[in-house]
Amino acid sequence: MSKRIIVLFVAIFVAFTSTVKADEGMWILSLIHKNYEDMKKQGFKLTANDVYNINKASLKDAICGLSNERFPMGFFCSAEIVSGQGLLLTNHHCGYESIQNHSSVEHDYLSDGFWAFSKDQELSNDDMCASFLVRIDDVSDRVLKDVTEELSYDKRQTLINKAIKEIVKESKKDNSYNVEVKDMFAGNQYFLFVFETFKDVRLVGAPPSSIGKFGGDTDNWMWPRHTGDFSMFRVYCAPDGKPAKYSKDNIPYQPKEFLPVSIKGVDKGDFAMVMGFPGQTERYMTSFGVKEKIDILNPAAIKIRTKKLDLMKKDMDASNKVRIQYASKYAQTANYWKYFIGESKGLRKLNIIEQKQELEKQFTDWLNASPDRQKLYGTVLSSIEKNYTENKEKSLGYQYVIEGLFQGGEIIAFPLQSMQLYRALSAEKPDAATIKTFTDNLREAGKNYFKDYNASTDKKIFAALLKIYYEDVPQVYQLEIFSTVQKKYKGDFARYAEDVFKKSIFADETRFSAFLDNPSKKALDNDMAFVVSQQALQQYFALGNSASDEFENATRLFEKGIMEMQAGKLFYPDANSTIRLTYGTVGDYKPADAVQYHFYTTLSGIMEKEDSTNDEFVVPAKLKELYNKKDFGQYASPNNDLRICFTTNNDITGGNSGSAVINGNGELIGIAFDGNWEAMSGNIAFENTLQKCINVDIRYVLFIIDKYAGAHNLINEMKLVN
Repeated sequence: MSKRIIVLFVAIFVAFTSTVKADEGMWILSLIHKNYEDMKKQGFKLTANDVYNINKASLKDAICGLSNERFPMGFFCSAEIVSGQGLLLTNHHCGYESIQNHSSVEHDYLSDGFWAFSKDQELSNDDMCASFLVRIDDVSDRVLKDVTEELSYDKRQTLINKAIKEIVKESKKDNSYNVEVKDMFAGNQYFLFVFETFKDVRLVGAPPSSIGKFGGDTDNWMWPRHTGDFSMFRVYCAPDGKPAKYSKDNIPYQPKEFLPVSIKGVDKGDFAMVMGFPGQTERYMTSFGVKEKIDILNPAAIKIRTKKLDLMKKDMDASNKVRIQYASKYAQTANYWKYFIGESKGLRKLNIIEQKQELEKQFTDWLNASPDRQKLYGTVLSSIEKNYTENKEKSLGYQYVIEGLFQGGEIIAFPLQSMQLYRALSAEKPDAATIKTFTDNLREAGKNYFKDYNASTDKKIFAALLKIYYEDVPQVYQLEIFSTVQKKYKGDFARYAEDVFKKSIFADETRFSAFLDNPSKKALDNDMAFVVSQQALQQYFALGNSASDEFENATRLFEKGIMEMQAGKLFYPDANSTIRLTYGTVGDYKPADAVQYHFYTTLSGIMEKEDSTNDEFVVPAKLKELYNKKDFGQYASPNNDLRICFTTNNDITGGNSGSAVINGNGELIGIAFDGNWEAMSGNIAFENTLQKCINVDIRYVLFIIDKYAGAHNLINEMKLVN
């Protein structure tokens, strides 16, 4: 699953017409006592307090969210602490950008892997953070204290935002915590999350991509899987134990709790829970929203990403330097390109629209049985349908702005980083100190940007995606520069792109540096890339507000009504990048007639998949040597093979990548990294018979660290239990 964008499943109507199954649900940690008896039946041997406790160490203290310093609460992946010295495990694809940033043609850590055999060999990462949960508070009563159903949407939101602002201010007083209030169930409940964020996170180890990305795009979202998808980092802090930016004086973080690592292995039916930061689900989406995804949003994203991937791949294949520069960008684009394809297929195959319509019929019958319910909920579904119907073109345009412009040519998004400088230069009395601060920041940003930038590649992407936007988006949402392209360049987007890249300060590091030496508002106003960027931003704001107040209120009431209709049922809110727990069991599944998938894969399967002519299936020589010798050490299974991955029925999605998979004793047994192709509709509807969470077996992780890399220092640091 993707690192940024920031996989789950069961038809939602099932969730509301029967008791929620143990494997479905992303549960809020502070409320896990409500699930405790069910967890015990599944094989959980600890207590609810062992999971979440604010007065003493608990499992929550060993789990962290990974983010960037600019957006510390924007968790792109999950991770877990596995030693008393801040050693952290996550996925290879979560650490991929860091590995790539440290790579060069001379030191190709992507191809060769990287291992620190002592702490002084660990590599710092300028923009990486690890956040640990301090506490969760249900603040619904306070946030909604003066809110009634009679209030207008605007008045309601004003009161809510005022209360949230006060709560956040109080919670941040006299501490350095990161604090956020998140709404649940579309604004029917509110929870406060308090985190301690560490800003010195160093790369410790990563296998070569031939292990960490084995199977590549071909195997992505698929089972059987043979990917050693892990990487290792270490969290550092100031000598007093407090978070601090990178310094040679910093020391390894001593966590309140870390996970013991089990080398016992797993069997079918074993309890397994996943703790992490799932990004976004839309389990309460109506049939109208599902239809929009199938007919409008996903086809647009697939078309745009297909073109972008084709252009990147050609240049990456032609140049080793470009291959390294664009490795992470390509992987991120390809990840959700395949996801959108699978999601559309799954939504159709599993008849999700029909399932949603069945729930909506139940809801309508229920509300029509009571005059009071008719008054409150009577127009909910018609309001939601109206919004989708009236905003089809806007939704298409917005998807193209995101996918084709801001995630298209990098030369469109990069100029946005100069907006603060532009405003400072535009002031009636420009302040020299302010301007210097912003130019210094941009100079640093430029170094990072141009390091992994190839203007020739970006020029092709820029031209191709602008052309697609021009051809597919309704006239009313076109960019003004398109008239220039038609008149001056005779509709030739390649010629237009040639001019942009020849002249723009954002296409060349030397020109960019010269501009920062003598910045001016006029230079930005006249810069062709800056102009495109501003026009794209205008469309973003114009199209991004398509949801009406009526729609937002109807969505909230729909979720409220569903919970009222099924009073007594245990509900879980949609994922929203807050820490959650999902529990279930290890197991296999039957994806199709006459097909039965076993719950684990082995090293023998890697050898079966080997293809030296395909870079996705190259097997390192040393791994083959260890296989041939059967030198698996204490990590072998009883039949003297080595297990690679296993499946559970845990409920995960993007953001859960890197999450700890924990057994009933609170020990680490694997790292979650993907979902399966047959249940790609899972963000919208959980499919209980098909949903699988794909995990790398922790014994394979240890084997690679120990036998393949020889990083015995890291093995000795962990607490292995059998």
